[in-house]
Amino acid sequence: MPRHEWKGRRAAARLHPRPPGLRAPRPADAPIILYGWHPVTAALENPARRIRKLFATENAVRRLTQERVRLPLAPEIVRPEAIARRLSPEAVHQGLLAEADPLPAPALEEIPGGVVLVLDQITDPHNVGAIARSAAAFAVSAIVLTARHSPEATGVLAKSASGALEYVPLVAVQNLARALSALKERGYLVVGLDSGGLSDFAETPIRSPLALVLGAEGKGLRQLTLATCDLVARLDVPGKIKSLNVSNAAALALYLASKRLSSA
Repeated sequence: MPRHEWKGRRAAARLHPRPPGLRAPRPADAPIILYGWHPVTAALENPARRIRKLFATENAVRRLTQERVRLPLAPEIVRPEAIARRLSPEAVHQGLLAEADPLPAPALEEIPGGVVLVLDQITDPHNVGAIARSAAAFAVSAIVLTARHSPEATGVLAKSASGALEYVPLVAVQNLARALSALKERGYLVVGLDSGGLSDFAETPIRSPLALVLGAEGKGLRQLTLATCDLVARLDVPGKIKSLNVSNAAALALYLASKRLSSA
């Protein structure tokens, strides 16, 4: 049966217990927290996602009914402030919060061909969520990230992804350089995106399967990551500001790659 008493402070601590991007040990049976209309409804309609508990306001339940969203379990109807107490003050929950199991992730060798994004210690959950959203828009096969120094697929990241976590698997690896080498052995062309790249990505020869590697803002790609890439390219832009937010850079790179690979 659903709980009738919200553990507000405890839940908030679970969602925001550390500086962004640093994983904290999480009990194996701890739920993933999803909130907001798109993240929750996408999860509800994903047969692979097990929803443990669903909390909704009366307005949200009415909208779920009107839009005929599949409900694998009956929601507990609560007031908006009950959901807000579970989250950070700036969170926009739109009357929905779900506790769910993590999605199963494929092994690295199980990722199909096409385009894969590789994130080198990008720790900001907003950025990773926005990257996941772009990845879903461009039909990316998977996002590979480091098991450490990357955010978990819960809370802020899931909200920023706007449902994309249900469509693009996140594959966590212990050693990024070894993961890149494994992708290369499978025939992937591994292209690092870095401001110090020798060529403009728009003019760099690419092919499928393709792995695009992005680094954290400020730090960029680490030296071992750079050394493991087949090519390192930059994203040239015409304006006065030459650097892009990493999520914007990912969207631009995916757009360029999709245009060129589709016409190849």
